[in-house]
Amino acid sequence: MTKSTFAKTKAQIKSYQYYLFWGACTFAVMAGQIYVGTGYNSMSESVKDLTEIIEIKIELEELRESKRGGFIY
Repeated sequence: MTKSTFAKTKAQIKSYQYYLFWGACTFAVMAGQIYVGTGYNSMSESVKDLTEIIEIKIELEELRESKRGGFIY
């Protein structure tokens, strides 16, 4: 049994559409992962900056308490 030329062409078109579909899905997932990753990176930098500010304020309060009467600018 041999396949007809029409059947072979039809199978090739289906195969092309299959790989095109999954390639597009893969690209969409990767783009979403990159988008989420950059957003997470930005958020973590903001949280890091905020914790550094809080840490500086706590250290300043500790210095002021330990040096009562002294000047800390």
